[in-house]
Amino acid sequence: MTKVLSVGGSIVVPDAPDTQFISDFILMIKEWLESNDDSRLILVIGGGAPARVYQNAYTVVAEKTGVVSDGDAADWIGIMATRLNAQLVKAALGELCQNDVIYDPTVPVECKGRVLVAAGWHPGFSTDNDAVLLAEKHGAKTIVNLSNIEKVYTDDPRKNPNAKPIDEISWTDFRKMVGDEWTPGKNCPFDPIASKKASECGMTVICASGKNIANIRSILDGKDFTGTKIGG
Repeated sequence: MTKVLSVGGSIVVPDAPDTQFISDFILMIKEWLESNDDSRLILVIGGGAPARVYQNAYTVVAEKTGVVSDGDAADWIGIMATRLNAQLVKAALGELCQNDVIYDPTVPVECKGRVLVAAGWHPGFSTDNDAVLLAEKHGAKTIVNLSNIEKVYTDDPRKNPNAKPIDEISWTDFRKMVGDEWTPGKNCPFDPIASKKASECGMTVICASGKNIANIRSILDGKDFTGTKIGG
């Protein structure tokens, strides 16, 4: 059995690499794999602070030099950040991850270890979409989307005090919330392009806090968890 975790860059590298989180996360993964001999994990790593910092720098420099801002260029900058972060996680996994970091989720891969690590592919969508493509290729029907939010809300709770947390939501209603278009650096619970693909494939996405290691373990074990289930 293969499980896919889309690990937001904001929890791997919020400002600088969060060595405590990365250590705790990998130790949990090791323990879970030891208890599940027939299972593998695919980790898709996001861009986090390096993506935001360099994309913002590009915007500023483009304005100062009169260069027309290019969405693809901004996306490529974010993609390179995901690859740096993914390489860090792969290295920290040691023998558990024996493959190179996956850049193209559509290419067949023979898993040599217990974990595959993937990063951004090409402009037009986020690593969430890479997670969906990898889940489809490896027969996984559920994606665990880990970020810095505990649940999906009806609106941005930082701007709307009346926003309410959601325990479960259909793809139809969720896609009305996030729209249909992707822009580099867009902040939403799950990429609109990825949401469309996951909906078409009949997948379930669980959005949960990446900082709550015990809760992630509960999700992997199929136990009660805190988060939002998207599907149906």
